[in-house]
Amino acid sequence: MIKITVFGAGTWGIALARLLAANGRDVTVWSAIPEELKSLSVTHRHPNLPGMQLPSAMHYTADIGEACKGRDILLFAVPSPFVRATARKAAPFIPEGQLIVDVAKGIEDKTLLTMSEIIEDELRKCGRTARVVALSGPTHAEEVARDMPTLIVAASEDEDAAKAVQKVFSTPTFRVYTNTDRRGTELGGAVKNVIALAVGIAMGLGYGDNAKAALITRGNAELARLGAAMGCRAETFSGLSGMGDLIVTCTSMHSRNLHAGMLLGRGKTAEEAKAEVGQVVEGINALPAARRLARKYKVDMPIVQSVDAILSGRLAAGDALATLMGRGLKRE
Repeated sequence: MIKITVFGAGTWGIALARLLAANGRDVTVWSAIPEELKSLSVTHRHPNLPGMQLPSAMHYTADIGEACKGRDILLFAVPSPFVRATARKAAPFIPEGQLIVDVAKGIEDKTLLTMSEIIEDELRKCGRTARVVALSGPTHAEEVARDMPTLIVAASEDEDAAKAVQKVFSTPTFRVYTNTDRRGTELGGAVKNVIALAVGIAMGLGYGDNAKAALITRGNAELARLGAAMGCRAETFSGLSGMGDLIVTCTSMHSRNLHAGMLLGRGKTAEEAKAEVGQVVEGINALPAARRLARKYKVDMPIVQSVDAILSGRLAAGDALATLMGRGLKRE
């Protein structure tokens, strides 16, 4: 039986843990919060995934050394701000050549590293290497937890590693593709959250479907320009981890980033919006890095710039449309 540890007991980590356990994998969930683990082990439910029942055979531990021992796959599903700290704790216990899957979406502000690169960085400090695969795409935990049809991408330059993840994670309702553009895959997963904030702001201001479609399309153009400047493959951004993830995040009421953006459009501050959403809003975390990447690679990203101006208080949400619409006319 394939043994997997899931780091993180949030909705996405638990939805994947349930999917894997229900399909014959030996699954252990690690969390730094013992009360969280106790609740899951006793109730077999997650408070933010109503209607989902966890298999009784799942295991739970707060011992990170135990969590890393003898595992075929380590799955990082902690929120992006905690990936480095978790990787640092786990690194001394991770064997050389370990297969690791990351599903957190984000870019670290100080280093501009993706989540997979952060994991590799922490392992390198311990003198180890690993086969790290990014698993990303248009995937809401609420739907995966109910076995609704879902498609996703396992990305790594190590094609054998990506194919191994594809085989382990694929189920009749969870179809996994592979590609070799890990950086592009992770970039799409991070920047789309910022675009979703923009779409939410537009909705909060009362704008309609025309504005939503424009922001999604032009947002993807910004993402693709940045990806090209960073050496990523163009087709990545028209695929599941690019346009696919962008569409689902910008149109679904499951989306925390969309919800936060709507609150911003209605006049809430960023802190008020995060408090009302009640869960991590990854777009707010990814925004500083997206802006820095745009400057570093000299890429024009007006939608990202507008969201940054709104969150920093330099631009009122209601004035953002005029700023975007008043830009110089150009070819598409």
